[in-house]
Amino acid sequence: MKRRHLLAVLAALPLTAYAQSRDPTGPQPELSKEKLVIVTKGGQQHVFNVEMALTSEQQTVGEMFRTTVPEDGGMLFDWGSPRTSIMWMKNTLVPLDMVFINADGTIRSIAENTVPHSLAAIDSRGPVRATLELRGGTTVRLNIRVGDTVRQRIFGNPP
Repeated sequence: MKRRHLLAVLAALPLTAYAQSRDPTGPQPELSKEKLVIVTKGGQQHVFNVEMALTSEQQTVGEMFRTTVPEDGGMLFDWGSPRTSIMWMKNTLVPLDMVFINADGTIRSIAENTVPHSLAAIDSRGPVRATLELRGGTTVRLNIRVGDTVRQRIFGNPP
């Protein structure tokens, strides 16, 4: 267990070092958007139009300095291949729900209403293909849970 935690921390160091070397002072321009659908176990479909964070720089800045997140919006961080995702809320002004998504599109874990400005590590608890940030409280409001399916082109199951 200690070894796994150490490996997760070591995996996050390059991102942390990059973030410290480039400490943004304002939000990044809006990124290109794509449709994403979350299908609950009960079959309910929730449609979102999310910004796609694809590059290291886009992923490092993320939702920092944004004052709002649309109810039907958010940001999808595509890691390219499964890996442990460790996020934080530095310079993030609003609470977010972080949805960690397996390579097959199933939701692995959810961190609800993360704390603005917190430097605490928010861990996916295992390798994931992507991390989805939604407005804080969205997963509870829409009854989105671990095991639900995310439909989006990066998972090979476009909406």
